[in-house]
Amino acid sequence: MDDHNNSNNHEQYNNINKETQSDSMEAKEVQQSTTSTKTPKQKKYFGGALLGGLTGGIISAVIVAFLFISNIIPVDNGNHTDSSNINATDPDTTEVTKTMQSDDAAIAGDMEETSDAVVGVINLQQQDIWTQNQEAGTGSGIIYKKENGKAYVVTNHHVVNNAKEVEVALNNDERIKAKVLGSDELTDLAVLEIDGSKINTVAKLGSSEDLKAGDTVIAIGNPLGMEFANSLTKGIISGLNRSVSIDTNGDKQPDWITEVIQTDAAINPGNSGGALVTTNGEVIGINSMKIATQAVEGIGFAIPIDAAVPIMEQLETDGEVARPVIGISTAPLNQVPPQYRNEIQLPEEIEGGMVVADVQSGSPAEQAGLQQFDVITKIAGNDVTSILELRKYMYSETKVGDTIELEFYRNGKQQTVKLNLAEREE
Repeated sequence: MDDHNNSNNHEQYNNINKETQSDSMEAKEVQQSTTSTKTPKQKKYFGGALLGGLTGGIISAVIVAFLFISNIIPVDNGNHTDSSNINATDPDTTEVTKTMQSDDAAIAGDMEETSDAVVGVINLQQQDIWTQNQEAGTGSGIIYKKENGKAYVVTNHHVVNNAKEVEVALNNDERIKAKVLGSDELTDLAVLEIDGSKINTVAKLGSSEDLKAGDTVIAIGNPLGMEFANSLTKGIISGLNRSVSIDTNGDKQPDWITEVIQTDAAINPGNSGGALVTTNGEVIGINSMKIATQAVEGIGFAIPIDAAVPIMEQLETDGEVARPVIGISTAPLNQVPPQYRNEIQLPEEIEGGMVVADVQSGSPAEQAGLQQFDVITKIAGNDVTSILELRKYMYSETKVGDTIELEFYRNGKQQTVKLNLAEREE
């Protein structure tokens, strides 16, 4: 569009110049003829030529002024005497333009490479015994590793949950079968294994540790299914270390807290398991969920890659995540049924804690001597007022075999006990 306008302007400018040159020559011829004696006819001719020359000059001045104003002809700053400098472009301006073009091209190149490593994940389920497995849902996944002829894809647990079969859709629309190596409900992560012979691109995993609110990010995935495969949406990091309570067992009560990255990059159904990346194409999060109510717009969440990688490694090698347990079932102090509250004696200053409802046989809790109606108030010096806080500390700060100290109250008296954490049995 600009080139076309410039061409028209230059053509118009050349036409004006030609007309001006013609008028000037006519004026010059008249001027030369004035050196001889003028007849009345010559005087009339001279007057007409003079008027034509003035008119042409005025039109030329107006057109040239317009071209200067519209920057078609650069205005000399008066510091250069060499006319060849008039058309020279300012070096700083040229450098900025080149840098912007180069940056845009680099970002586009990084996004293209990362997009090639984001695939579709299709959950196939059997509706009844008379039919074959059919597509029950689609999501996204990230190819994060390739070795020994195999490629590995990370996605969300809820994308492959209850699947009879799982397929991975490559960017060329080819579908290949996938094996679920492991899946973890609490972190909402799953790892798939596929044939690596057709995989040429592996995502670059970055770090979520040094992210800042306001950093630009791009979400890559398959919103609303494979029809819009490898869609990119741009936004910023809206918040870090957001704690989101989730219900993992379907009882509509939160039983786990997950730490996530908040972003306003559009995350829609089908984006789950896709990549949240920086402008240089490094994966810093795995898109997982969003707040989907009419009153909310642009609040999506991604699992930080630094938190995901250890889980991915366990799922890939062991098929599950080994988590420690104490071996008790508990309830918050304020949720103890009235008929049992007389069993609990606490000092007035104690306002919260977890009441032991049951102790599992052979568990670390039984071995340490914990009993029903003991009220746990601290774990390793950290206050405990809910099962969420207890699990969060256990699953984030400890591992199987660790020794921890619990503070609890029994018959109104404070006590402490040390116990060795055992592995949770599914």
